Amino acid sequence: MTVRLADVEAGTELPERTYRVTRADLVRYAGASGDFNPIHWSDRVATGVGLPGVIAHGMLTMGLTGRAVTSWAGDPGALVEYTVRFGRPVVVPDDDAGAAVTVRGRVAAVLDGGRVRVDLTVTSGGEKVLSLARAVVALG
Repeated sequence: MTVRLADVEAGTELPERTYRVTRADLVRYAGASGDFNPIHWSDRVATGVGLPGVIAHGMLTMGLTGRAVTSWAGDPGALVEYTVRFGRPVVVPDDDAGAAVTVRGRVAAVLDGGRVRVDLTVTSGGEKVLSLARAVVALG
């Protein structure tokens, strides 16, 4: 379903999305991205550099957040600007459940040209993992 600009105003909430990230997802992402840094698969290396354990790739977290926005918009091509800062890592335990990444969004402003700015809140384990996350979306 495509969101129409006429149905959106400042304050409109995007549906909350929760994505599960497992160690198997990290392996698949590493293969697709070419990022085989051992902090994404080895507890020994991750804790050895001061991390709490194996962490998800930041770009994977960013991609899941972008997916939440484009799912709401109904069109991957509607995402015209996107920016985040990586605040905290997503720690992925070595179990079947993995980590939950929850994405919430709110339309902060209706812009010229049929676009809206969406401010995003992304959490995992009760902690904000992305900060200053914003997207500009072109709506029909």
